[in-house]
Amino acid sequence: MKKPTAKIREEIARLQEQLKQAETRDAERIGRIALRAGLGEIEIEEGELLSAFEEVAARFRGETKPAQGRKPATTPPNGAREAAGQSAEA
Repeated sequence: MKKPTAKIREEIARLQEQLKQAETRDAERIGRIALRAGLGEIEIEEGELLSAFEEVAARFRGETKPAQGRKPATTPPNGAREAAGQSAEA
């Protein structure tokens, strides 16, 4: 039996809200850790900071080489800005 379209849309909306909440929790956790490490006091461009975070992520994923040859993003995704201790509205 097929689900009605409205029911599927409701499920999608519910899952999107759960994802948003999970991303907020992750961003707050990473932001707190970054602040404790002193990153809030360092003058650094967001693209450069994002690149450094990508290298750390690659290290903990067990990847042998960090991403190289990639230009830093001028506007990182919302999660990256939040992880850096900035609000998504900035």
